[in-house]
Amino acid sequence: MYSPNPSRYSIMKYNRLGRSGLKLPAVSLGLWHNFGDVDSLSNMKELVTRAFDLGITHFDLANNYGPPPGSAENNFGRILREELSAYRDELIISTKAGYYMWEGPYGDLGSRKYLLASLDQSLKRLGLDYVDIFYHHRPDPDTPIEESMLALDSAVRQGKALYVGISNYNSQQTREAYKILKELKTPFVIHQPSYSILNRWIETDGLKQCAEEIGIGIIAFSPLAQGMLTNRYLNGIPEDSRAGRGVSPFLTKERVTEQQLKIIRKLNEIAEKRGQTLAQMALSWVLRDGKVSSVLIGASKVSQIEDNVKCINNTTFSEEELKAIDEAVFGN
Repeated sequence: MYSPNPSRYSIMKYNRLGRSGLKLPAVSLGLWHNFGDVDSLSNMKELVTRAFDLGITHFDLANNYGPPPGSAENNFGRILREELSAYRDELIISTKAGYYMWEGPYGDLGSRKYLLASLDQSLKRLGLDYVDIFYHHRPDPDTPIEESMLALDSAVRQGKALYVGISNYNSQQTREAYKILKELKTPFVIHQPSYSILNRWIETDGLKQCAEEIGIGIIAFSPLAQGMLTNRYLNGIPEDSRAGRGVSPFLTKERVTEQQLKIIRKLNEIAEKRGQTLAQMALSWVLRDGKVSSVLIGASKVSQIEDNVKCINNTTFSEEELKAIDEAVFGN
């Protein structure tokens, strides 16, 4: 029987989501990869329990995580039952709907039909009565945003979600969603965009500032740029890496150019001077100004979680360090 580390809450830092009452750990664990039926259940258990031992209370899923789609929720549900059932009220469990999940016109995007049916399916796979956060995973250009937001509101009113969020929305879409949900008095607390040293669209789009203005939190996914901002690629593309194996459409060999490798090596030099690994510095950079509440990491090994969590020990950057990072990325 699993027994958690009694000092876990002294290890982690917890940040409030905007102006809500909900706090998230500065580092959260995402189950996008490594939790499908093709993966080892014993390793999944080790990842989840070690994360909890380190004070990570937030576990992030989506209906289509796997492979196959749905299997990450099934596997996490089993871990909950077998290892963490006594600690459910200490956990924040989130899931999403918005990408393709089943055949036909009702298994994708943002209709009320799809979102609420998907949430019901997710709860069955997880073995839960409710999730803490339910997201619309991406905006739907063909469905009125009011319909998608009303579906999120219904999830809360039905007792199937405590809070709601959105992902991959730009700043204008976020303001539209906020206006609707505020009028409905729906607890809209979080936005989940991609954000990293190499991917700063939320700054140029204005989303980062928008979230602060409307009082919601940000949790950044892919803060390590699909693993590029780690020591894995300092000497090229390893055959067993995500890019080397060709398992991700978001990180291919073609994307890891020599120019990108030069940038990564320069960033690693800055990290070493800070006494951090490249991954730790990359996560610290995302958390640096307090406008991002949590970074969402993925892991295939316990050691990766242990390394990543140390990022919270130094999230302060000097002006010289920030300038050096920008020069490494943009070549200024």
